[in-house]
Amino acid sequence: MTKSSLPKQPAPKRPAKDRRALGLVLKDGLAHLVVHLISRLPLSMNHRLGAAVGALVARWPNRQRRNALLNIALCLPHLSEREQIRLRDRNLREFGKTYAEIGYLWLRPVEQVLGLIKEVRGGEWLRRENGKGLIVLSPHIGAWELAGLYLAAQGPTAIFYKPQRYLDDLIRDSRARTGGELAPITPKGIRVLIQALERGEFVGILPDQEPKADKGAVFAPFFGEPAFTMLLVNRLAKRTGAPVVFLFAERLRDVCGFRLHCIPAPEGIASDDDAIAARALNEGIERCVLTCPEQYLWPYKRFRRRPEGSLKIYTGPLDDAHALRHVGRLREG
Repeated sequence: MTKSSLPKQPAPKRPAKDRRALGLVLKDGLAHLVVHLISRLPLSMNHRLGAAVGALVARWPNRQRRNALLNIALCLPHLSEREQIRLRDRNLREFGKTYAEIGYLWLRPVEQVLGLIKEVRGGEWLRRENGKGLIVLSPHIGAWELAGLYLAAQGPTAIFYKPQRYLDDLIRDSRARTGGELAPITPKGIRVLIQALERGEFVGILPDQEPKADKGAVFAPFFGEPAFTMLLVNRLAKRTGAPVVFLFAERLRDVCGFRLHCIPAPEGIASDDDAIAARALNEGIERCVLTCPEQYLWPYKRFRRRPEGSLKIYTGPLDDAHALRHVGRLREG
C-alpha cells in the first residue's frame, strides 16, 4: 500500500480547556479594541451612541428590559404602570450611556476626566477627622467609575475590587491612575481595607450587589423587598470606628458632565445588631437611588436570592404585561 493511499488521519482536536482559554483571549482582545475605539469619541457622542443602543434594548422584549421593569415595579409601587414603563425606558438609555462612557473615563487623561465634575454636593462629608479613616460607599448609579477616580484623588484609598473575566487589566490600571490601591474580594483584600482604615485612609466599596457567600450577609429590606445584603461595611465600621458616607456621580442632562453627591450613612450602620446594620445600609442606598432613579442599575438581579418559600422574581415571559402581572402575584404572597 502506497503512502498516498493510506486513509487520512483527522487532525487532533484542541482540548476543550484550551479552546475556552483561546476564546477568552479573543473576546478580551475584541473588548479592548472596542473600548479603545469608543474612548476616542467625544463624550457627547458616546452618550448619544449609548442612548441609541439603550433605546433599542427598550424596544424589543429581552431579559434586561424585563428585569429592569420587575425591579422598578417592585421597588417603586407608588408609580403607575405607565410611569414604571417610562422610567424603565429612560433607565435603559442611561444604562447605555454608562457603558458607552466607560472607555472615555478609563483612558482619557485624569485631568480631563476629573474636569467633567461640574459640582460636588456634600463634599464636607469626605473629610477625615481625628486620624480616622473613612468608608465610602458608591452604589451603581450614574458613573461609578468616575466616583472611584475622584475619591482616590482626594487621598490614599483602598478600593474593594472583584477581578473580572474581561478587561481586568484595563480596569485595574484605570482605577489605580489617581493612586487607588485595589484590594481583591478575598480575606487578604479585607485585611488591606482594615489596614487602610487604621492608617486613616479612604476605603471604597460598591455596596449594592448580592453577596455570593452565606456568611457575612443577611436579608434586609430594600425598598420594602428582602434583599441579601452584605455585612462587610458594618464589620469594618465597628472594628475601626470609621464613619460611613455614600458617594455617587449623577450624569447631567443640560451639560456634558457630572454632579457628585456625598451623603452620610443612616444611623445604625455600625450597630451590633446585623438586621439593623443591613437595613441602614439599604436605606442609604435608597436615598442615593431616589436622587436620580433613572440612572440606577435597575437591570441587575438584586433580588435573585430569595428567603425560603418565596417566589422567584426573574422568571416568566419577557413582555411588559406578563412582568407587571408577575409583580402583582409577588405582592399577593
